Amino acid sequence: MSNKSNTPPDSEDPVLKPITRPHSASEKFVIGISDRVLPNKAPNAQSFATLSPEQKEQIEQIEKRAIVQFVGMLDELESALGMLRMGHHMGWKVLYMIHSKKTIRKYEEILDIKIRDIFPDEGPSAGRSVGLGIAKKFSNFWKVVSGETELTKEEKENRRKIE
Repeated sequence: MSNKSNTPPDSEDPVLKPITRPHSASEKFVIGISDRVLPNKAPNAQSFATLSPEQKEQIEQIEKRAIVQFVGMLDELESALGMLRMGHHMGWKVLYMIHSKKTIRKYEEILDIKIRDIFPDEGPSAGRSVGLGIAKKFSNFWKVVSGETELTKEEKENRRKIE
């Protein structure tokens, strides 16, 4: 385990700089729509979760247990571990916006956790989630997640996007 401090990374750190590539026509359209839905927020050091030593140890133990005990398709384990790593940064509400309830249950089973027990409802980077911003426009988060609230085509396409 690394002996680095728990301070957030420097915003000038090249690791935190967004990767840019040319956008397709459909991506340009989605970007144009999303700019109208949420204000443009650039990532910064404040939107990076700083984990306590206990939280780091907890994640490491969950990872070890899952890797040792897992039997099944490797891509499912990989995705569950990715969700585990993103949870503290985004929070469980964003995870529910990008995954179906069925997928969340599958990943929780693989990791032997309940995401609502170990992650905050909204992590430091939750404000960058277009989907969470869309859900907040409506009165009931769970109705948006379950599909009971009708979203526009653009809102459905953008619910997994991060800015």
